[in-house]
Amino acid sequence: MILVGNAVLSDDIKENFFVCDLEACKGACCVEGDAGAPLEDEETKILEEIYPIVKDYITEEGRQVIANQGVWVIDKDGDKGTPTIGDNRECAYALYDERGILKCGIEQAYLDGKISWKKPISCHLYPIRVTKYDQFDALNYDRWHLCDPACQLGQSLKVPLYRFLKDALVRKYGEAWYEELLAEIEGEKD
Repeated sequence: MILVGNAVLSDDIKENFFVCDLEACKGACCVEGDAGAPLEDEETKILEEIYPIVKDYITEEGRQVIANQGVWVIDKDGDKGTPTIGDNRECAYALYDERGILKCGIEQAYLDGKISWKKPISCHLYPIRVTKYDQFDALNYDRWHLCDPACQLGQSLKVPLYRFLKDALVRKYGEAWYEELLAEIEGEKD
């Protein structure tokens, strides 16, 4: 276990390699699973504010789901998340690009400079999942066969999971926290 600030990270985060391989997985994390993307409380308010812009970036089917269910939902476990199309198919905010790869409509609006919020932090941090406790956050590597190509690509490029997710980790915990994480992990190699 690695302790940095108020976060406890599993050793898997330092020991595994990972680089998303969208050509191989086609963005399967946006469609597979038993619910939409987990949302933090403040993210529900952000979605409500940005939806009038984001709606132009998603499919008609996604817009219909959001019109019927709302920009966010309470899932079967009582947690806040993004709505999904059909019976837990793709996220309502997902769209297919010309190569058949699922992408995030929220992120596309961000990349186009239309909004200042990239996407839910749970998506940005994936395959790390955060479990919040009263005194700390537990960060764990969510192993999933759909990400096997990402593990293989990460291994071939020698990119550790914590390095691949630098931007997301900095977004969540800050630059100083990330620097402390690097010192904890890479300082052990001395």
